[in-house]
Amino acid sequence: SVLRPTSTCTAAAFSAPSLSLSSSQHMYSASPSRSHSAFLLPPPTPPRHSLSIPSRTNRRTRSGGLFASAEEDLARASLVGKDVASATCSAGSSDDDSSSLAVLQEGILLGIRPTPEIFAIMTIYFVEGALGLARLAQTFLLKDTLHLGPAEMSALTGLFTLPWTVKPLYGFLSDGFPLFGYRRRSYLIVAGVVGCLSYTALGADFWNMLEPYASPVAAGAAAVDATGAPSVAMGWLGGRVNYLQGTIAALVLSSACIAFSDVVADGIVVQKTRESDDPKVAGGLQSLCWGSAALGGLISAYFSGSLLEVMGPREIFQITAVLPLLVATIAFFVDEKPVWKQEGSSLSEAGGVEGVDAAPVDGIKEQASALWLAMKQPAIWRPALFLFLWQSTPTGDGAMLYYMTNDLGFGPEFLGRARLVSAAATLVGVWGYQKYLRTVPIKDILFWTTVASAPLGMIQLLLITHANRAIGIPDGAFILGDDVVLSILGEFAFLPTLVLAARLCPPGVEAVLFATLMSIFNGASTVGTEVGAALTKYLDITESNFDNLALLNVICSLSCLYPLLFIGWLDEVGGKSEEEQGEASEIVLDVPSGTVDTTKGER
Repeated sequence: SVLRPTSTCTAAAFSAPSLSLSSSQHMYSASPSRSHSAFLLPPPTPPRHSLSIPSRTNRRTRSGGLFASAEEDLARASLVGKDVASATCSAGSSDDDSSSLAVLQEGILLGIRPTPEIFAIMTIYFVEGALGLARLAQTFLLKDTLHLGPAEMSALTGLFTLPWTVKPLYGFLSDGFPLFGYRRRSYLIVAGVVGCLSYTALGADFWNMLEPYASPVAAGAAAVDATGAPSVAMGWLGGRVNYLQGTIAALVLSSACIAFSDVVADGIVVQKTRESDDPKVAGGLQSLCWGSAALGGLISAYFSGSLLEVMGPREIFQITAVLPLLVATIAFFVDEKPVWKQEGSSLSEAGGVEGVDAAPVDGIKEQASALWLAMKQPAIWRPALFLFLWQSTPTGDGAMLYYMTNDLGFGPEFLGRARLVSAAATLVGVWGYQKYLRTVPIKDILFWTTVASAPLGMIQLLLITHANRAIGIPDGAFILGDDVVLSILGEFAFLPTLVLAARLCPPGVEAVLFATLMSIFNGASTVGTEVGAALTKYLDITESNFDNLALLNVICSLSCLYPLLFIGWLDEVGGKSEEEQGEASEIVLDVPSGTVDTTKGER
């Protein structure tokens, strides 16, 4: 039989996408040449999924349009009454109520029946996007408060994205080990509370339990105690943890909580999609999720900079702490029965493997076995390795951030504006790909966007050498224009990689293999960031010395070309466009019979 995810959360972490991803889900790095504001954006999130793998139709197209802009979402949201729950309960009591409910359901919720659970799901995704509010505060806390250099900043940025590279593990944990009798609600509450505490600790200076970190930049040398150990005691808690280490731990923990919440929320969406007989639900619910996250991301992109002009990073962390707490609160509206009340239902209704009388842990073992069998196929591991090489090229984002703030003198408000412009440009990239590039072979798109990214990346040399001023282009206008071009190009390159990743997944292991490929992709981005940090350190680029910044830019821009030496690995699966790819699976697993269904089928 065909192996399926053990439960909806595993399915969420493993589901193949409908292959037209929102820009907000890759903002951290979409192409080998990253934009100026890429360093300031949230870490990557594996794509939103649509359970209907057989269709390659864009989920937003199915729901009546490519996507709704933030302004449209705000306009539509204004139509919602103050008490949606009351309006829902009394929908049939009068013609006016019926009309209002119809407007809400068809005009705003894209055909999805309004329930408290639907609004809870939308809130979770909105919070996921809105948490970008703390991104600039995080950057300036590390840069100006802890006085870290560009190399250290880049290295930590890669560390903060690590929780997003293991999202399938969160799905396994939620499916196999219900918490307090619930697979989803309880994990959302715990993740929200822990995330709130993490941001609160950052905003409260860890309640003075940690003594200040004495950086070499601020003090001239690392602080040492009587034994020469470069750390300080952690107050009444004991141990050897300083303020920097506590900050890193809090930021990593908050990132993990966001990633865990995302997996659980995706699991709820998978379940809602499975339970509905209406094909509009899948596309409509996906669009609502994406639109909510995009709205939160666009709002936070602007306010992240403007707020930092009038308050410090710690105050912004205190404001941000409310958002994860909102997730914990809204989780009580998730419609979920306790595990012990599901014992009489079928295993598939409880989230297990359909047709298999096995515990969730047994299903996890089957998924792991199927994954290993799939990854041994050359037709799969070669393209996967190419994607890793393509995404792991180094980046100099950390050094460019210091150059823009310390040399060019740009402050948080401008950087927030750059984030907003870059986010809007990625939406244009999504539109451009859908309109013009879906009929182009994926291999060709990756080849030409990679070739174009090298000279476009080196355009930043004009800014580094101030040559842009000689030709009459102000620094701010140059940065914003460069961000627009690189963000659009990044979308053109990023979306085909998702199509390629899904194309690699043969029937029977679509979910687990796609999740693994996305983890590899995100892990490669982390590798690229760490390599860039090492180059920054090697070239002695500091917060005040940018003599070798031009050389770093050239190295990073040209290094993105070397993966093209291996582009032949894509011949088997990358020779068709997204639209040409719809008829049948192109990978057949060479595995023992009875382990995985290897028959070709509709994709």
